[in-house]
Amino acid sequence: MEEKKKYARTLVTTALPYANGPVHIGHLAGVYVPADIYVRYLRLKGEDVIMIGGSDEHGVPITIKAQKEGVTPQDIVDRYHKIIKDSMAGLGISFDVYGRTTSETHRKTASEFFKKLYDNGEFIEKTSEQFYDEEADQWLADRYITGTCPHCGNEGAYGDQCEACGTSLNATDLINPKSAITGNVPVLKETKHWYMPLDKWEPRLREWILEGHKEWKTNVYGQCKSWLDNGLQPRAVTRDLNWGIPVPIEGAEGKVLYVWFDAPIGYISNTKDLIPNDWEKYWKSDDTRIIHFIGKDNIVFHCLIFPAMLMAEGSYQIPDNVPANEFLNLEGDKISTSRNWAVWLHEYLDDFPGKQDVLRYVLTANAPETKDNDFTWKDFQDRNNNELVAILGNFVNRAIVLTNKYFDGVIPEAHELTDYDRATIDEFKGVKEALSENLETFHFRAALAEAMKLARIGNKYLADTEPWKLAKTDMARVETIMNVALQITANLAIAFEPFLPFSAEKLRKMINMESADWNKLGSIDILKAGDRVEKPVLLFEKIDDETIKIQTDRLERIKQENVLNNFTPKAVAPTVTFDDFQKLDIRVGKVLECEKVKKADKLLKFTIDDGMKGRTIVSGIAKFYNPEDLIGKEVCFIANFPPRKLKGVESQGMILSAEDADGRLVVIGPHGEVRPGVQVG
Repeated sequence: MEEKKKYARTLVTTALPYANGPVHIGHLAGVYVPADIYVRYLRLKGEDVIMIGGSDEHGVPITIKAQKEGVTPQDIVDRYHKIIKDSMAGLGISFDVYGRTTSETHRKTASEFFKKLYDNGEFIEKTSEQFYDEEADQWLADRYITGTCPHCGNEGAYGDQCEACGTSLNATDLINPKSAITGNVPVLKETKHWYMPLDKWEPRLREWILEGHKEWKTNVYGQCKSWLDNGLQPRAVTRDLNWGIPVPIEGAEGKVLYVWFDAPIGYISNTKDLIPNDWEKYWKSDDTRIIHFIGKDNIVFHCLIFPAMLMAEGSYQIPDNVPANEFLNLEGDKISTSRNWAVWLHEYLDDFPGKQDVLRYVLTANAPETKDNDFTWKDFQDRNNNELVAILGNFVNRAIVLTNKYFDGVIPEAHELTDYDRATIDEFKGVKEALSENLETFHFRAALAEAMKLARIGNKYLADTEPWKLAKTDMARVETIMNVALQITANLAIAFEPFLPFSAEKLRKMINMESADWNKLGSIDILKAGDRVEKPVLLFEKIDDETIKIQTDRLERIKQENVLNNFTPKAVAPTVTFDDFQKLDIRVGKVLECEKVKKADKLLKFTIDDGMKGRTIVSGIAKFYNPEDLIGKEVCFIANFPPRKLKGVESQGMILSAEDADGRLVVIGPHGEVRPGVQVG
């Protein structure tokens, strides 16, 4: 492994989630699980490390949520801060502090930070036109403005982004902009704000990142290079809003610090709350390493804007690494809080009690480290049953069951090792180096695979040596085999602690191992002969199909609700005359027979009683109906269309149907029994 600069301590921060809703699996996979793995790894090595987290409690999404619910922004952040903090703890995310940006410490820290930059002349003043709602008598933040996206035509685009096509927007880009508060057309008015001149810091940022940090993840480095190559522009650090930290200078009444400026200072204020007398050691000493764990939507803030703020302030260290992940999708679709298309952490903990590590495992094994990835409940089930249960859990259970069976729970002594024993030991000793290298370089998926490789080695060792057969003839050999198997078990307790802390603790209790020490990983004398192991307890249990179906059914209901809630009727067709309408001969018929058309998945063949000689009609609704369900039903059909052949069947008319919001076709018929052949009009 390449020799790196030695640091006395490490400060790890995690992106501050907005306190306008709970956290979901996308947040966990992108930020919190990888950060926790890394911090637990450093703690196991005995390093000085602290992990700083907290809720972002300012910004427009919170005021919008409060307005919708008819409560105050403080009510919203109080509620969701608790939900987020409790659910993070429930998953074992081991923050040293989880603070909030509404704290007095934060208000004071952010105000002082702004004031120092202001006094040093680091801001520029600019007057610009922004939207204003005259009826509501307030300035409109970007999220309070909706309109038609100029790129894709989506009529519900926001003033900062179109969620349909993902394009970043300015509010003035929208076609037909409207206030989300009153629905009125807003007016443009002049307002004054203070801006951070990012262009001033562009040369230093370019040298620091593009020359000094080529080891950064390619997705992070590439996005930074793109921003720098396009040229950085001044960015407002204040805004007109009544929720946030007031701008602490004269002439700024009614203005607050922009949330992008305010939020990252929360890392500093939360550190102050954790260690009020020692916080500067973690932020201002050149032997401290600072690492920001974030999602890709925060790369620009943590790699360019916040470092520029720290450079301008002058006394702070800038981050050593920003190992951002990409996005996690859910069942092939982008996670969306507004559409409730998510797996919420607090709900998962209720639905799957005691299975925190299953989620941690799946999110790590499927982590979107360099590109977007997908979470599916089928993959969740398969990884639990085929990997955690069948590989890791199986080996641990066999090792402890056999020790209890043959040695009454006493760890036997290892006698003479065979060449196969030595080869196995050498193999699992090699896991430590690969595991460490991957963790040091933030490749958590690969690191987890190395840990699981250790369990596979153990399974193969027991399967190849077959101690249950040797027990009849060579107990000395069985003692050696079981000693080696138990040493592998102890190694697993260390290797998996960063990834699966609950299961690792349960495993340590089974083998009476007081604590895990990374420095002992790869050793063959972690457990001492003569010590005891406890009775076996299953680390994992299989998850059945019914449990998974409950989750997939819930998502299907949400999908249908979203379709219905977002349904917009098609525009009315061009006007026709009554005479044109009368040319259509619409009649009621009764379905006598119905069957699928051969070699045509979408077509059904109807035999209709039309009150005369009867007729055959072919309709493309096979996807939505079983043929037998339509027999005996009354339907409306157009009787005077010219016959046409469909897949060799002559169709003598067209059955009327309506397309629902979800694309489902519903056959149209009379309300109540009507004689076949009666005209509709």
